[in-house]
Amino acid sequence: MNGYIRAALLIVLALCALGGLPARALDANGQLEDPALQARFEHIAKDLRCLVCQNESIADSNVELAADLRRQVREMLVAGKSDDEIFDFMTDRYGEFVRFNPPLDRKTALIWGAPFIVLLLGVVIIIRIVRGRSRMPLDDEPSPGPL
Repeated sequence: MNGYIRAALLIVLALCALGGLPARALDANGQLEDPALQARFEHIAKDLRCLVCQNESIADSNVELAADLRRQVREMLVAGKSDDEIFDFMTDRYGEFVRFNPPLDRKTALIWGAPFIVLLLGVVIIIRIVRGRSRMPLDDEPSPGPL
């Protein structure tokens, strides 16, 4: 029995040590100790939209939800997740709106193409107006008066 207790105690201690890894990955300022991870964190945090503010990234927002999302991104980075895995997780959980620059795919093609469609539509309208006005007679000739 003593061996089982000792083994259980070792397992509990190992789990406690592993559970503390994300906390040890942060310095006193709350930044990741690894500069490469910190740079990745900053890039990801600037590309994720605050769902409350909607016009700020989670890096710039002081809202509690943005702080939770930043914490979640840090934890995933420390756990070894790739940037794509983190973006996929956030997109699956919160939708395409959470990304400032959603990737070009079938669902977002209209979002990416809309500015070009509007620009093309504007050019077509301007061409039609110019052509229509060029066909109109000039008012340089005096109109004949009553006879």
